[in-house]
Amino acid sequence: MARIFWDSNVFIYYLEDHPVWADAVESHRDRMLLRGDTLCSSWLTVGEVLTMPCRVGNDLLERRYRDWFGSGVVQLLSFGPDAAMAYARLRGEHRVRPADAMQLACAASAGTDVFVTNDKRLHALRVPGITFIVGLDHVP
Repeated sequence: MARIFWDSNVFIYYLEDHPVWADAVESHRDRMLLRGDTLCSSWLTVGEVLTMPCRVGNDLLERRYRDWFGSGVVQLLSFGPDAAMAYARLRGEHRVRPADAMQLACAASAGTDVFVTNDKRLHALRVPGITFIVGLDHVP
C-alpha cells in the first residue's frame, strides 16, 4: 500500500473527462484501489478544481465537486508547519512556482510515496518526503 498524491491537473483530467488523459487517470485509480493505496491531495487542489465551476457560475457542478471531495475518497492534506518549512526550502533551492511548491510541500510533509503530475518541470526534482515524482505516463 502506497500514499499517492495527485496534483490538481490529474483531478481536473479525471473529473472533467479530459479526452487524452481521463482514461489513463481512471486506469491508475483502478490499480490504486486494487492495491489498497491511499489517494492524497491538498486543499489547494479543491480550490483549483472548483475554479472553473465558479468562473462559469455552475452551482450544480461546484456542489458535485465539493461533495465528491468531501466523500472521503481523497485524504486532503493541510498546509501546516512542516509543509511551510518544506515550501520555504523548495522556493529557496529550486525556485518552484508558489502553487507547485505548496502542493509538493503538503505531499512531502505527509510522507508521500508517489507524486503524480503532468507538469514536466517538476519531474526532475528530488524532494525529501516524496519518493518519486512522475507523470501519468509513468505511474505504477
